[in-house]
Amino acid sequence: MKSLQTEKQFSYKGLLYKLAIFVVTVCVIVYFLPREGRFNYQFDINKPWKYGLLQASFDFPIYKDDAEVQREQDSIMRLYSPYYQMDKTVADRMIQQFKKAYTDSLHRIIPAPAYQHHIERLLKLVYEKGVFAPNDWEKLRKDSVRSIQLVDKNTANQVDVSDLYSFKTAYETLIYSDTVHYHRLLLQRCNLNEYIAPNLSYDASKSEAAKQDLLSDLSWANGFVMNGQKIIDRGEIIDSHTYNILKSLEKEWNKRSETVTEKRLTLLGQTLFVALLIGCFMIYLDLFRNDYYKKHRTLALLFVIIVAFPVLSSVMVEHAFMSVYIVPFAMIPLIIRIFLDSRTAFVAHIITILLCSICLRTPHEFILLQTAAGMAGIYSLRELSQRSQLLRSALIVACTYALMYLALDLIHVSDVAQLSTHMYVNFIINGLLLLFTYPLLFILEKTFGFTSNVTLVELSNINNKLMREMSEVAPGTFQHSLQLANLTAAAANRIGANSQLVRTGAMYHDIGKMLNPAFFTENQSGVNPHDQLSYKQSAQIVISHVTDGMRLADKHDLPQVIKDFICTHHGKGLTKYFYISYQNEHPGEEVDKEAFRYPGPNPFTKEQAILMMADSVEAASRSLAEYTEESISALVEKIIDSQVQDGYFKECPITFKDIATVKAVFKEKLKTMYHTRISYPELKK
Repeated sequence: MKSLQTEKQFSYKGLLYKLAIFVVTVCVIVYFLPREGRFNYQFDINKPWKYGLLQASFDFPIYKDDAEVQREQDSIMRLYSPYYQMDKTVADRMIQQFKKAYTDSLHRIIPAPAYQHHIERLLKLVYEKGVFAPNDWEKLRKDSVRSIQLVDKNTANQVDVSDLYSFKTAYETLIYSDTVHYHRLLLQRCNLNEYIAPNLSYDASKSEAAKQDLLSDLSWANGFVMNGQKIIDRGEIIDSHTYNILKSLEKEWNKRSETVTEKRLTLLGQTLFVALLIGCFMIYLDLFRNDYYKKHRTLALLFVIIVAFPVLSSVMVEHAFMSVYIVPFAMIPLIIRIFLDSRTAFVAHIITILLCSICLRTPHEFILLQTAAGMAGIYSLRELSQRSQLLRSALIVACTYALMYLALDLIHVSDVAQLSTHMYVNFIINGLLLLFTYPLLFILEKTFGFTSNVTLVELSNINNKLMREMSEVAPGTFQHSLQLANLTAAAANRIGANSQLVRTGAMYHDIGKMLNPAFFTENQSGVNPHDQLSYKQSAQIVISHVTDGMRLADKHDLPQVIKDFICTHHGKGLTKYFYISYQNEHPGEEVDKEAFRYPGPNPFTKEQAILMMADSVEAASRSLAEYTEESISALVEKIIDSQVQDGYFKECPITFKDIATVKAVFKEKLKTMYHTRISYPELKK
């Protein structure tokens, strides 16, 4: 019951782990997706339309261009009369102010009372007609307003602006009036401008209502486009009429995307779309690659790639930064294929381009092009071991883009002259950017702890420092490693394992022997130091080549996959020679096997199992008295069968069929390695 509860608890943890990955991935992608529904076509008048067929997805009016609208507005605005209110208290206040000033001081400048009465009469006349504030007067002149509506209580009378006064014209009327027969210099000394104040105030609400009433009669459109109606097709020249239709569609599209309801619906649709695709990918992993959920770095690489490209595409579309076709989407399957497997690479590529397509206006064309390019990339680069392979893949991907786009272009055009050429420049840039996969692999290896074939090839180079040192310090071990590399690579190729990985692992599996090379038979030349030691001491020295190898691997920063070969090539087996020898010397004693046991663990990959079998077989084959087909076959069968019986491969995904195939390869290779040569006859004298 307890074990069942524990298993159930672990399943809940796994479910929560997957749910967390799902939610975070969906949220990040949806956050960056554009929700404003921008009109992302670029076009110009008298230029060919460079996109596919464009049809109206909703009804919309064909708006007039700005120049035509401005002309009609100017024509209508000639009839516009703003509303003004007259403040009648201003006249009384100014006249009373003038009377007071005349009584206090002005009577000394103008002694005759007739001056006072005449000026009061002119002030009354000016204020009865109306005086504008300076700002209002300038605005009326600027807008060329000819008349205003003068509001008196509940009625409004239209008055010509020419019959009204500004500060300047009111002052001139007071000073230069033809009815005045007195000396003007005396009037100027009175500072009559101090008694001029605006009594007309702008009525904003009524004026704006009047303006809107006039503009409501203005027609903003001169046509209508129905839902589903063709607007333009690829290669057609954009004339003035089509240009107005496209500008109208852009304006209507942006207007629709600004509403809160539209944004909410867009967000809901994007979330559902992304959630379905990410869910499909996680179901694929659950069904076919469930082991990836246990490898956190593998899972991180997959979802970082799936998130990164949609985010990059969304940012480029949002800010109209170049074309998304320059983005090397074929990099997705290439990277995943190099580090993981082809099936996952293809599925991840399809999911990613579907996620990217949601922010584009022509998604079907994008999906077709990227699918074809991704398949070409996977096919062209099965195992990356040289830089030239990546150059070839980039060329194949660029050609696939170009041919696929040409095919789609030929389907939609009616004349060869309508073929678009600007896209091929994007494909060339795409191919060049795809070459950056090579340096990116190094960054991903260091970040996520993967090891590419390029790194394995570099490590297996016998001229690197560690290999060169082993060839000098432990030449027998070095030769043994070379033999093992060829033997394991041949077996791995036959059963579909990673031959480059097992080859490199074989080169490094015994590097620990470099610290005590003389204690291992392949490096001895007549003197055996074990003769001076006890069996337990000898066993510990031999076992230490595994731990010493791990220390050297750490020191030289070898990848983890190579370290796994070092610690698993003996598994948890015994140093049988010393164990059996000790047991024979102490027949009645219960022997502690742990003193003679390697630290392990046992192999947990096919490649590690191949190395373990090959190491034992190759070492034992050196002790054969004669190299015949029967003796070699019996040796291989005996050693590998004993390893199977001892359970060394229980944790390894290798089948009995694979083991039988490996046995056959070993027999063939050992017979070739130890074949007998004919003796050459001597020349008789």
